[in-house]
Amino acid sequence: MSGYASPQHKQSYRSGGYAFLEQLLPPIVLQVFHGRMQRVLNLKNTPEYRSQSWLVTKPTIEVYSMQYPPMAALHWGLTPVAAELAGCELLPSYAYFRVYQQGDICVVHSDREACEHSLSLMVELADEKPWALCIGEDEVDSPPAPERDFGAEQYSALPMKAGDAVMYRGVTHRHGRIDPNPNRWSAHLFFHWVDAKGPYVDHAFDKVALQKAARAAAQSNA
Repeated sequence: MSGYASPQHKQSYRSGGYAFLEQLLPPIVLQVFHGRMQRVLNLKNTPEYRSQSWLVTKPTIEVYSMQYPPMAALHWGLTPVAAELAGCELLPSYAYFRVYQQGDICVVHSDREACEHSLSLMVELADEKPWALCIGEDEVDSPPAPERDFGAEQYSALPMKAGDAVMYRGVTHRHGRIDPNPNRWSAHLFFHWVDAKGPYVDHAFDKVALQKAARAAAQSNA
């Protein structure tokens, strides 16, 4: 992961809202990570990991780092790289894994506060066809309604292969995948952080997820 705190990457991230990190991790390592997750969690046959989100047009498989500790360990491991690019101390908020299906899109949107600094990592593509993550050029002050595309806004399309990553400021820059997925499926990891001294620090370690877990634990003990 050396070389990703270069002046060019820092400038791109801090002025343009994103940095394209080609081959951040070796594809073979991610393939093994994905395969082990499938086996350990039995993803194909466990309804718990099936999800339908407003972001996507088809049901997806989703796993959160609280459900799979090796994902949390990878999140912590990536934190120094993300912090150097962002130019500030970062605290992890949450991470998750998602599988998109062929023909799917991800609508153009901005993120909640826990995603102040985000990294999208392409894990594996069934047919090895790059699929672009698009990042809007304009900064937004408040979350606009999700859209099918960027309308008149200029944006960058970043074709991602296995091992590629894009770090982006998800709260202030709209993003999405507006071209249909050309692969039978694609597997992705998403990591999110907040500035340790910033306005969203109370979202560190994902207070939303922790609150849900606490409520679930209280109900099970009642």
